[in-house]
Amino acid sequence: MRIVEEIIGKEVLDSSATVIGKVKDVEVDIESQTIEALVLGKGGISEGLGLSKGETIVPYEMVKKIGDKILLRGGEE
Repeated sequence: MRIVEEIIGKEVLDSSATVIGKVKDVEVDIESQTIEALVLGKGGISEGLGLSKGETIVPYEMVKKIGDKILLRGGEE
């Protein structure tokens, strides 16, 4: 999926515009060809070297907007 290639590596911001990580993988439902979740890495040097195991799974329903960065919805939205 071309959209997946464009999403990987983008910074993800929470509803208060704080960077919470970068997309390192995307979970896709192969049958429906829809994105189910984003897998975020914490970033930093250890992430680049593959040493960081900290991952955050963000359900795709939490995504508000995708542009140069990915903005997530707030809890009240």
